[in-house]
Amino acid sequence: MTAQLVVFYLLAGVTVLSSLGVVLSRNVVHAAFMLLLVLLSVAGIFLVAVAEFLALAQILIYGGAVTVVVLFAIMLTRNDDQPRADHSQRPLALLAAAGTFGLLVVAFVASDIATLDETTDAGSGGESAFEALGTGLFTDWAIPFELASLVLLVALIGAIMLARSAEDGE
Repeated sequence: MTAQLVVFYLLAGVTVLSSLGVVLSRNVVHAAFMLLLVLLSVAGIFLVAVAEFLALAQILIYGGAVTVVVLFAIMLTRNDDQPRADHSQRPLALLAAAGTFGLLVVAFVASDIATLDETTDAGSGGESAFEALGTGLFTDWAIPFELASLVLLVALIGAIMLARSAEDGE
């Protein structure tokens, strides 16, 4: 077993345990910090897979921006006057999570990921993987990325409006 494989298994374990912490945490702020740990460990997995660009994007976009937006939304909409509710939908959420995990395992086992080689990553025309990634991001996926940023912006503005209306007594 190589050192790379040991590091991968360690990071995968941290990812799985912290994602369980996100789902099972009763405190929303703790869940957000566990989400940050999940995103950083996924960036570590990208580094082990020698995908430095994806690791950097994971840290900057998800680890930084998305987590900060989630924390701002939590902090701005949190009302300490309300008691913490123990939701009755917890068993249903556990069942949905187990079903999703089962589907992911079946999809992974059924895939032919072991037979893929580096030539499929580069795309056609002899361009490198980075060129194919850049071309895809700025042509095919530019609008979905912009829409995702708009959704996050609207969520942040909505959280600010809810916090302001609660302070004003409206």
